[in-house]
Amino acid sequence: MKTTYSMIVLLFVIFLSGCAAMQLAGDVNSGRRAFIIGKNEEAVAYFRSAAEKNPNYFYGTPLRQGIWSYVGRTEYALGRLPQAREALERALATNKQEDIARLYLGLTLARQGERQLGLKEIEGGLAGIHGWLEYITQAHRFSFGQFWDPSREIRSTIESDLAMISGKDIEWQRLIGNGEWLGKRIEEESDFARLQESREWSRESEGSSDEP
Repeated sequence: MKTTYSMIVLLFVIFLSGCAAMQLAGDVNSGRRAFIIGKNEEAVAYFRSAAEKNPNYFYGTPLRQGIWSYVGRTEYALGRLPQAREALERALATNKQEDIARLYLGLTLARQGERQLGLKEIEGGLAGIHGWLEYITQAHRFSFGQFWDPSREIRSTIESDLAMISGKDIEWQRLIGNGEWLGKRIEEESDFARLQESREWSRESEGSSDEP
């Protein structure tokens, strides 16, 4: 009897955990969709809901982004810079390699008047994103890497911005605008790459099934 009761409790706990995980993933996906189309109040509500459920949540493969990065980027988009800075610093405290969060922290600092410190973070974030894209597209060029930034639009923009930074003649409006564009563009690219990869797998599967 005790064994049966324990099994029922265990199954119930597993069921609840599965429901919570699905709700968490749903919040993040809804937040991303809202962020991409500019519904930032809606997006930040979803992201903060997800952060309350699991503050250590990471989204995506191969590009992994922490939930606090998403919170920070939407707070930034809403112009709430102190809240954005707090969330982005928290994201980087969890993962120092999170280059999109680093880029947005730099943008936040620049808009708060701390331009020199902000420029350092912007440069580090841009270089990190560029390096990651180069690695993915080269090391995995025969698999999922071929679907990331195939036109080099993202990397070309980053290269132009890094050249401007190294030249010390900073066009701040352009640099900040490009950084904000990149924050959304990388989300769109992530979805596009997954879609293209899925379509490629489907074509290969169909081709295999047609073989005698």
